[in-house]
Amino acid sequence: MTMPLLRPKRKNPVLRTRQMNVPPWARGRTALRLTAAAAEGRFELQACLDCGAVQYPPRDACHRCLSPRLRWQPQDGAGELLALTTLHHSNDLFFRERLPWRLGLVRLGTGPTVVAHLHGDVADAPAPVRVTARLDRAGRAVLIALPPEETENMADDPMQREMSNDPKMRKVLVSDGMAAPGPAIVRALVEAGAEIVWVGHAEPWKRHGSGLDDIAALPQVTLVPLDLSNARSVDALAGEIGGKVDIVVNNAEVHRSFGIAARRGTDAARAEMEINYFGLLRLAQAFGPALKGRAADGVLAACAWVNLLSIYALANFPPHGTFSASKAAAHSLAQCLRAEMRPAGIRVVNVFPGPIDEPWNQNLPPPKLSPEALANAMIKALRDGIEDVYPGDVAQEWLERWRENPKVLELELGAGGAQVA
Repeated sequence: MTMPLLRPKRKNPVLRTRQMNVPPWARGRTALRLTAAAAEGRFELQACLDCGAVQYPPRDACHRCLSPRLRWQPQDGAGELLALTTLHHSNDLFFRERLPWRLGLVRLGTGPTVVAHLHGDVADAPAPVRVTARLDRAGRAVLIALPPEETENMADDPMQREMSNDPKMRKVLVSDGMAAPGPAIVRALVEAGAEIVWVGHAEPWKRHGSGLDDIAALPQVTLVPLDLSNARSVDALAGEIGGKVDIVVNNAEVHRSFGIAARRGTDAARAEMEINYFGLLRLAQAFGPALKGRAADGVLAACAWVNLLSIYALANFPPHGTFSASKAAAHSLAQCLRAEMRPAGIRVVNVFPGPIDEPWNQNLPPPKLSPEALANAMIKALRDGIEDVYPGDVAQEWLERWRENPKVLELELGAGGAQVA
């Protein structure tokens, strides 16, 4: 049975800081489809359209009939553990620092036999298991075998914690506690076990009615001045707490419901870009190096960066046209940030919600995503090690249509098509 996570001894500041080593990351182009599915929380394998065989590892042709007609299909992961072993030695630097490490041979119910990392609560073979695909510290999909049912302290298993970014006992910075989702995100982090939550606020004179006073009363919460439009403010806070932060949640945004012709001038669009794009850039430049430097600090290492984007980043929603453009720019920047953080093992999580139930969406018809639902989706993404999450009915419906044909979605929205499910 997995023991509950205990806080490790305080780090000795005199000792050399450990450098991060990531597990082997090279994958062929075909195998990257497994990683793409795992990044959104799905376990998919190739299935042959001609003979129906399900196969692993990924190949360019069916292992049974050699047909190239393969389709990636979701798997339920049910399987049987056939054999297991425990590694006590490894030539790979990443695993050498994390021994002992359990591995097992699992036969899936759909046919393939796979090698998987084993959760500590999995019983000796033969035993039923639940196989899923997770992203490792290099951001590549690996298979892990879990107990068929949830167990006590399951998330505290060292192997599972390596594959996730659980906020438990970690220190988190939330960039904006005054925006509509801010207080809900802070409460969700506290409930998830975060030790300290620093909450940024750029305009303290607006505190009343924003929910900031309520979350400030929580013992885990510390309010800090943070204005993402001001480089000095960002750098000053990074100098104060940058070396302590384990997870950054950038939820700061400016949202105005304007297109191009609805308002003369560029003031509103400039304000959106100043926070939604340049604010992310300033924050990443100030806090990114410190996160990368602490990525190897054991079970409480710096581990994740969360960006609140929008489903409008995928296709412009003309009634909120300039906001959509700023989020599209932020999405592109977040992809760059992800590529730069990946060698250090820092997970960049992009959240693409549909319209949130907040003042600038008050004229949109339901369904709208509540701040609490958004916060819960963020916490689940961190715990499951997911990179991209699309919370809410609208986001899910847009995503499906965008994947089917982005041009059709653009034409529908441009012609005034409904933006809700």
